[in-house]
Amino acid sequence: EPPSTTPPEWGCAWSPPEEKGEQPLRLPTFSPAAQVRVGVTFALFALSAGCNLAVLRAVGGRGSGRRPHIRLLLRHLAAADLLVSVVVMPLDAVWNITLQWRAGDLACRLLMYLRLLAMYASAFVTVVISLDRQAAILRPLAIARARARNRAMLRTAWILSAGLAVPQLFLFHTITLRPPHNFTQCTTRGSFPRAWHETLYNMVGFACLFLLPLLIMVCCYARILLEISRRMGSGLFSSQDASLRCSRNNIPRARLRMLRMSLVIVSSFILCWTPYYLLGLWHWFCPRAMEERISPALTHILFIFGLFNACLDPITYGLFTIPLRGGWGCPCRHGPPAQPPSPATGSFRCSASSLPARRGVQGVRSSRGAARDTSCHSSSL
Repeated sequence: EPPSTTPPEWGCAWSPPEEKGEQPLRLPTFSPAAQVRVGVTFALFALSAGCNLAVLRAVGGRGSGRRPHIRLLLRHLAAADLLVSVVVMPLDAVWNITLQWRAGDLACRLLMYLRLLAMYASAFVTVVISLDRQAAILRPLAIARARARNRAMLRTAWILSAGLAVPQLFLFHTITLRPPHNFTQCTTRGSFPRAWHETLYNMVGFACLFLLPLLIMVCCYARILLEISRRMGSGLFSSQDASLRCSRNNIPRARLRMLRMSLVIVSSFILCWTPYYLLGLWHWFCPRAMEERISPALTHILFIFGLFNACLDPITYGLFTIPLRGGWGCPCRHGPPAQPPSPATGSFRCSASSLPARRGVQGVRSSRGAARDTSCHSSSL
């Protein structure tokens, strides 16, 4: 989220009071709550960086011999979350330790830009994955164009992330208090002519980082579940023909897999960021009331909970979307390499033994038992 759109405790983002203000100046301190926040943030940094590096290694390996388009999406998501891990988390932890900004004005502007770019990229790539899942279910025959479509959407997501973060380069700057304080901070103080200008900027960041991605994700997965329910209820897969048993048996599996994944995706996004953004909304419109009723420790907890989403993303998409074991070269899978999914369905494949035997063809079993020997293997949608 944009540093200027968060409660004052985020990154010790202190700014001097208004000239007409009557409140005494309060400098940030390295409180016990801040110490816990630093320790947990460093732990999340190690966990998130490790998980996302593992995902990048898995999806970028050559163990599977093929590159489904979902691997491209997962690679970009891991890259975005890794950017969050190496920019947002260490910066926040170190800033809470030093209390003031010690890296200079140029680093202030650049790091604030990279921090917001990372947050935008993580949210937008998540939206791209939701749109891809929707297209895979609603338009399965267009799977041949999925890779080109995903590349275009990913390119748009990164361009938007870089463009929307540009204001950070001009809004943030360093301010230094002369003796007796000698205190320097990276802040947006004095960058907005009117107070409502800052509120508007905060609301735009809130809409782009949380509200719009949430609405798009919910709509996509709602359409997915409705479409699968419609197909299951229409009797399209109720044929008793042995050659259709694969689709009839695998559609429920695909439905359950998509249901579980959609619930985890949407739930993790909502649970991780909703409390913190609601607190941010309260601070933007009623800052004094929030500071009087909410302890700084709670803001620390909610921010850490939001960062945990960067750890959940690689776990969620790795477990529910593609088999990561192939990327690690896991020896638990033997036999011939997996065949790519059919362009017509993109969701399942059947072994030759599941096809009805043809009369007069040598080497093929013609008994009824051969027709009943159905072997289906689901692949990523």
